[in-house]
Amino acid sequence: MSNETYTFNAELRTETGTGASRRLRREDKVPAILYGADKEAQSLVFAHKDMIKAQESEGFYTHILTLNIGGESVEAILKDIQRHPFKPKITHLDFQRIDATHKLHTKVPLHFIGEDKVAKLGATVVHQLTEVEITCLPKALPEFVEVNVSDLVAGDSIHLSELKLPAGVQSVELAKGAGHDQSVVTVKANKAAPTEEDASDAAE
Repeated sequence: MSNETYTFNAELRTETGTGASRRLRREDKVPAILYGADKEAQSLVFAHKDMIKAQESEGFYTHILTLNIGGESVEAILKDIQRHPFKPKITHLDFQRIDATHKLHTKVPLHFIGEDKVAKLGATVVHQLTEVEITCLPKALPEFVEVNVSDLVAGDSIHLSELKLPAGVQSVELAKGAGHDQSVVTVKANKAAPTEEDASDAAE
């Protein structure tokens, strides 16, 4: 887990609806909704400049966030972010409250390491997935899952069942059964790329 702190100030939004949201956006503010933990949904508003800066950090999408709302601190995760189709603008945010005793259902990114080693062997790493859907208690939430491909050669692949998930973290797909053991990454040979047999011969 990162030591970086993700704390943001929010205001309760009293006016809702399309017209009110448009006015907020003209004032460089972002409308948002906070729901979950068996509590009533709250309409919020954030400063657009804070959210634009926040969305540049990967942790904003995967870390447990602290929202300061009228003097109360609420822990939440980002569930959805809506952007303007062509302007560098965030138009809406969805947050879900965190309950320390209830499991989260979310997605975290995959970080691939060792691709340069595969490339030196004349092969290409093809990402079948870039994120993985997980469930875990809030305290076990990872910011990412690492996938080491450095020992792979052309023809190799890594599946969900081969990922090293942190303690207390489960794959949503694998929980559905063996038939859901998706391919995460495959390695394809470039022209004249060494195969696994070539690698074995070279090692002898």
